[in-house]
Amino acid sequence: MKNFIVEFKQFAVRGNVIDLAVAVVIGTAFAKITASLVDNIIMPILGMVLGGVDFSTYAFTFGKSTITYGVFIQSVIEFALIALALFVLVKAIGKIKEKLIKDEKSGVAEPALPPEEVLLLREVRDLLKAGR
Repeated sequence: MKNFIVEFKQFAVRGNVIDLAVAVVIGTAFAKITASLVDNIIMPILGMVLGGVDFSTYAFTFGKSTITYGVFIQSVIEFALIALALFVLVKAIGKIKEKLIKDEKSGVAEPALPPEEVLLLREVRDLLKAGR
């Protein structure tokens, strides 16, 4: 049992687990923001454009059950917005990385050739070493 606890501690404090936990917390907050954007801004505007339609009230009754497909429509729009936002974010990060890599590669200058005198002195040195 003690070995299990030690292994669990090692697992829990590993960098990947902490990164994942941070991502989940940020993702949850992002989902709340997106839900608010969809519910409070986009859907009312979309409803006005479509003639005062409120998707959240779209429902039908099947026996004793009420199927609220309007809420489903809002969820699909919310998902599309999250996917779009993530796509734009990933593309922006990709362009930033690409630019940084390009800057690193272009920032490396070719070593300058030494002056002519130094080249001649090296040639003389090499000839003297060769015994000529």
